[in-house]
Amino acid sequence: MIPPAALPAWDPHRALFLDVDGTLLDIRDHPDEVRATPSLLQLLESAQQSLDGALALVSGRSIASLDEVFGELRLPAAGLHGLERRDARGRLHRPRGYAARIAVARDELLAFAQSATGVLLEDKGAALALHYRNAPALAEQCRQCMEHARSLAGEDFHVQHGKMVLELKPSGHDKGTAIRAFMEEAPFRGRPPMFVGDDLTDEDGFKVVNASQGISVRVGAAAQTAAAIGVAGVPEVLDWLRLSLEKNNARQA
Repeated sequence: MIPPAALPAWDPHRALFLDVDGTLLDIRDHPDEVRATPSLLQLLESAQQSLDGALALVSGRSIASLDEVFGELRLPAAGLHGLERRDARGRLHRPRGYAARIAVARDELLAFAQSATGVLLEDKGAALALHYRNAPALAEQCRQCMEHARSLAGEDFHVQHGKMVLELKPSGHDKGTAIRAFMEEAPFRGRPPMFVGDDLTDEDGFKVVNASQGISVRVGAAAQTAAAIGVAGVPEVLDWLRLSLEKNNARQA
């Protein structure tokens, strides 16, 4: 595990990419319980303005779910681990042609979740997440069921592993591909990237940022990670954002 370290000084010329659950907001038992506080909304809006718009959320949630969490603050965002993306102009990018095979896998996973106490199936539309946070003893059964669902969906689907969750989604899309796509567009293009995340699903993003001579930050304990910097938890990330913006505003004044 990388030792916790101080986060870098605020750079208004940077492109900032932020995971959500476990990075900006504490993880809850059910994803629908999570909502951004007014103070967090104000903080993110100030950060986006300071970066001339070069701030994006990169999450395992769908973009629709992110909009429920963050309300009227509609940031550029990658959802479903890069499977869908809303660019800085508000245009949506989504793959097509998977609905029928997702439906077959959904039936399989739903039947299992309904029979397994504590297991939750989260239907994200183009992806399916099987949560076992409330039933950790069923981890292996969840893994077997998800692998069977993957075989029903087809070889061009894969299983994304996360914290007490398994997610089925089409292959070829991850947080790294999403960050790379943002970095090819304004206002992110030409800026050194920084990505902050907390989960296995964020490792692809860390690798892309590292390859671009950017800054990668892992939140929370991790036995192995590609991130260059480690911080303890959500409070440290929020404190860094708040204090960095206060210092930046003081310098400008």
